[in-house]
Amino acid sequence: MIRTRTRAVQNTGKFYACVSKRQLMGFVRNALGLDPPPSPDEPTEQNRFHPWDQSPAVDLRERAARIKTLAKCPVTHKPIQYTCPISGIPTHHSREAWEQDKEYHASKKYEILKKVNIYEHDLRSGRPFPEFDFPRDQGPDRTVNLTNWDLFLYTRSFYSMDTEFQLAAVTKMLSYPITIGSVLHQFSPYSLNPKGPITLEGLKSLAALRYTLYPLQNRAVTTTAKNKPMRIFILGARAEAQLPGHVWKQLQFLFPQQNFEIHFIGPESLYDRERNEYIRSATANGETAADGTTSSIPVTKRIDETMKFFYHTDYFHTLHTAQDFFPYDPYQDVFFMFHPGLASPESKDTWMKDTVKGLLDTKCAIFTTGFNKKDMADDIQILQDTYGKEMDMLMNPVKNVFGSTKWELDDSDPHSVYQFNMYIAGFRGKRYHPIKV
Repeated sequence: MIRTRTRAVQNTGKFYACVSKRQLMGFVRNALGLDPPPSPDEPTEQNRFHPWDQSPAVDLRERAARIKTLAKCPVTHKPIQYTCPISGIPTHHSREAWEQDKEYHASKKYEILKKVNIYEHDLRSGRPFPEFDFPRDQGPDRTVNLTNWDLFLYTRSFYSMDTEFQLAAVTKMLSYPITIGSVLHQFSPYSLNPKGPITLEGLKSLAALRYTLYPLQNRAVTTTAKNKPMRIFILGARAEAQLPGHVWKQLQFLFPQQNFEIHFIGPESLYDRERNEYIRSATANGETAADGTTSSIPVTKRIDETMKFFYHTDYFHTLHTAQDFFPYDPYQDVFFMFHPGLASPESKDTWMKDTVKGLLDTKCAIFTTGFNKKDMADDIQILQDTYGKEMDMLMNPVKNVFGSTKWELDDSDPHSVYQFNMYIAGFRGKRYHPIKV
């Protein structure tokens, strides 16, 4: 009994000595301003790396199988069967093909693919995500800095983004509302030509929108205009239509004096999570457009007294023909298209006929984003080739300050990597036409 009690006392002494040592080390770290030791749950490239075909996440193993089914090796043009040992993603038909791919190794594309890998595993790791605890409205004594992601997140008092994993997760969600906000804001990071991408016509359109967004600075604005919400139309809405309301509220916090209506437009704008499928909103009897098409009744969702969502499951040209949004007002209405793929063979006909023509008829500002520089350039080129005499450029193609930092890949071509909203440009239908003399 005495021996057991003595051993217990010794163990207790060791425990308190260990605690005292930890407290002392913590005090020293705080005194010297040193960072605390990393948590074993903290994401790193080492603990988030798994080959996709051996991933602990079932859906990533399924993606690896889908890549092997859909994609072709860039060297042999045979089905992909070999997983890159550096990136952990299936990329080539065999190890020999992987070794022979000089462009793949010279460009170090495996480094970006590795980021795709570890970002996806981090999202499925089950770690706490304190970075998703977004701040509320901005205090009147603080100004938002829209120079870049770091300054925006800091001046808006977001959770400190200490790792690239946290930044990737948050910017993918915030890219949509903050891209809109950064273009419309009076402290926009985009300046006038020649120093920036904004054209003279773009300045006119943005000045009209800002006249509405800052009513207290524009005393001439009538009371009716002040109370009228600004309408933001998002065409071809997909992932952005599924973002939670508190994410879109970050846009409204940039303009505390203004109410917003956000209209998500397109057949993939309304998703039923219980049925796991896109659904179409109901159609009102007798509500038929002039060309015989019928527009559906939008599904509405009120976030709070300052923001309301509308989900339209028709194409824009159907709603435009039915005059569902008439009248348009360049001071109150603005359009955004997030990587629509105007020049893509799969969607070119859908966009470039009635939809773009209807957009130009509104005479309102239209902004569009692209996955990469080529994607953006192709979209602008086809617009200019098709409607060059009927449109004005508002914003020349430029890298989006608030594009997502999270890398993605195309399962049908794993060598094609991109980031959401990487580039941005703007245009508008001509408000007047030159008279030939």
